[in-house]
Amino acid sequence: MFRSRSKEEKAPTDKVTADLSKQPRDPEAPKGRPTPKRSEAQTQRRRAQTAPADRKEAMRRQREARRADLAKQREALAGGDERYLPARDKGPVRRFVRDYVDSRFCIAEFFLPLAVVILVLSMIRVPQLQNIALLLWLGVIVLIVIDSIGLWFRLRKQLNERFPNEPKRGALAYGLMRTLQMRRLRLPKPQVKRGERP
Repeated sequence: MFRSRSKEEKAPTDKVTADLSKQPRDPEAPKGRPTPKRSEAQTQRRRAQTAPADRKEAMRRQREARRADLAKQREALAGGDERYLPARDKGPVRRFVRDYVDSRFCIAEFFLPLAVVILVLSMIRVPQLQNIALLLWLGVIVLIVIDSIGLWFRLRKQLNERFPNEPKRGALAYGLMRTLQMRRLRLPKPQVKRGERP
């Protein structure tokens, strides 16, 4: 009753024929090898990942993977491929905000060129030109604020109409930050022409 099984009984289970590998295996049939212990299976899995032998090799592989990811992100930013965009640019809400901002003229996008002109005027030692530069600074800032407030309200209304159930957190600030960039330098690149409806 408590005897161990004889080798004769074990013999059929130790051998698996080549014919069985070609046919679908019966779930109740023996597999022909012992189940490995968990620790052995884990060490085999770790070896299968081909971990680098030294730290320098690991760092080199990590740098290469990071470069590949950044290259994919750059291509996505240039072409607008949604799959590889950074998290801040993903989603239909962000795409609509980009298209809405890119389809209109914004005073804020001309801030940098105007700032250079005003700075040059303020450096000339003529009091009248310096007064004009000061008034231009004031005028440009007031126009940017008025334009941004108008954009804020119109964009919020459009987002509430088009995406009532989508999360819109940060979308308005995202749009205002995009208006501060010159159209050519915007990333992701504009996908709509000026005047087009998004």
